[in-house]
Amino acid sequence: MDNHITESAAADSPLTNKIVESDNLLKQMLVDYVGQKFASEEDEGTFDVTVKMITDTLASEFPEFVLLMAEENWIRGYKQGLSDAEIRQEQTEEASGTSK
Repeated sequence: MDNHITESAAADSPLTNKIVESDNLLKQMLVDYVGQKFASEEDEGTFDVTVKMITDTLASEFPEFVLLMAEENWIRGYKQGLSDAEIRQEQTEEASGTSK
C-alpha cells in the first residue's frame, strides 16, 4: 500500500485554491495584504484570496518563515518514515520468527 503524495498531487491539493475566510485578526491582515497585492483595478473591492496566493506572497516576502515551516515538516516526515520503517521491520521479523 503506497500512501505517498507526489509533488503534482500536492500542488493540486484542494487547500491550494481554498478561499480564505477572514475569521480572525491574523487572517484578516493576511487577506487584506495579499488582496491588495493581487487585486487589479477592475476588481472593485471584491476579491477572493486563496491559500496559494497567501503562500506565494509569504514565500516571496517572508522566505525565512516559509523555509522554517518546510524544514520542520521535512524533519517530522523523515522521523515518521524512520519510525514506520522500524515498525515494519519488527513486524517482518516477528512474522518470520526471527528477532534482534
